[in-house]
Amino acid sequence: MSKHVILISIGSNIDREHYTRRSLLALKQHFDDVSVSSVYESEAVGFNGSPFYNLVARATTLMDIESVCSTLKTIEKDNGRVHSDKKFCARTLDLDLLTYDSKVTTQPIVLPREEICYNAFVLWPLAELVPNERHPEIQKTYAQMWDAFDKQKQQLRPIDFTWS
Repeated sequence: MSKHVILISIGSNIDREHYTRRSLLALKQHFDDVSVSSVYESEAVGFNGSPFYNLVARATTLMDIESVCSTLKTIEKDNGRVHSDKKFCARTLDLDLLTYDSKVTTQPIVLPREEICYNAFVLWPLAELVPNERHPEIQKTYAQMWDAFDKQKQQLRPIDFTWS
């Protein structure tokens, strides 16, 4: 049985250093071969809030898509995330499955995640972590997509982040 490659976006704007560290520990408990991009700071998108720390993780797993999503929701909940009716709000931890192998699907969730194409805080870390992997629908590499991205649209900066 071969392992599936998953890409996960990670964001936090409440006690963000603490929860960013906790996200990596939790991902390593549930998934294999976890690697991460640099950590970036971005303004809140869609609401007025504190700046976020964002990064992308790559991992492997034997789990199916539904189980991966359930695991990510459990990690969020275990780290104080409160799921409210509001889509855009402050959060301790936000974990989103971006891709699962090269699957294109609408159930149980939409994959690949649409924000790959329009959020710098997802695309730049992807272009850094897996520059030569191709977007499952667009078939361009993440590096090509980042090169073509309008970088004036969203402010984003890499930060020095100490994991220990």
